[in-house]
Amino acid sequence: MPASSDVTLRFLASPTDVASIGGKVHAGKVLEWIDKAGYACAVGWSQSYCVTAYVGSVSFVAPIESGNLVEVHAKLVYTGTSSMHIRVNVSSADPRVGRYVTSTDCVIIFVAVGPDARPTPVPPWAPESESDAALHTDAVHRIDVRAAIAEAMKGQIYSDDGTAERITLRFFAAPTDVNWGGKTHGGTVMRWIDEATLACASTWSGLDAITVYSGGIRFYRPIPIGHLVEVEARLVHTGHSAMHISTHVRSRDPRERELQLTTHCLTIVAGLDGEGHTTAVPPWQPVTDEDRRLDAHARHLSHLRQGSTHLPPLVHAEASAVAGLLARR
Repeated sequence: MPASSDVTLRFLASPTDVASIGGKVHAGKVLEWIDKAGYACAVGWSQSYCVTAYVGSVSFVAPIESGNLVEVHAKLVYTGTSSMHIRVNVSSADPRVGRYVTSTDCVIIFVAVGPDARPTPVPPWAPESESDAALHTDAVHRIDVRAAIAEAMKGQIYSDDGTAERITLRFFAAPTDVNWGGKTHGGTVMRWIDEATLACASTWSGLDAITVYSGGIRFYRPIPIGHLVEVEARLVHTGHSAMHISTHVRSRDPRERELQLTTHCLTIVAGLDGEGHTTAVPPWQPVTDEDRRLDAHARHLSHLRQGSTHLPPLVHAEASAVAGLLARR
């Protein structure tokens, strides 16, 4: 079968995809769709089993309603030795109107894995059009930014010395979470992260909350089915209407004692008033040295991400809807 460099999934958003009755499709479900389309594209190109390695700069621009037509387009934009950088665009349309509006646009990285569970080479990809070249240039530019963000996140310590709001979810990875390799889907892990993040944000603010940005979602190791999973979300910084929350996912074999870090990311969540508009959230004031260090860390990550994207003008225009909120972070 010839290798394919792009995949498009089309379906209807269902009532079970929304965050609450009468609400919008929650960000965790959109992240699952992103992972599925990206995985299909990665497997189609590499002709091998693949694992999610990284998801970056997921800005949620427009809400998706239950019953909307959804289109998830995944396109290969860069290849390394065994990695594939895939740009995923999620858009939706009211079926009575038929005009698609972008909900989010991001880059997800997969690594091809051979029968020995080690990375295996993938066919090289080269741009074939001006649009391809623009997306390729953006992917290359992001490599250095991603490395700087990873280094900044790796050096942080999260201990009981922190006083900020914290939520921890614990459960077992279920058979329904399994992928072809016998491990938990990357999209499922991202949904867990979103659920814990929103729980932390709502507990702190006393408000409904919505995810507006997820960045630096890094997968360190897979989660086997049957492992005990711990998802810990912790507030690290507040802006006018935004809460920055750092979330760690850890897992362990039930017969063992030590949890292993599997995934880490930082998410920006907005507080909502009774009419669904963004509103001011209670400010959080750092108390301990660890609080102050993590607050500065969140600000530093925001600075690193500024100007990190080199995209065609159309994508910049679509992303402008969240610019005001992120500017007040």
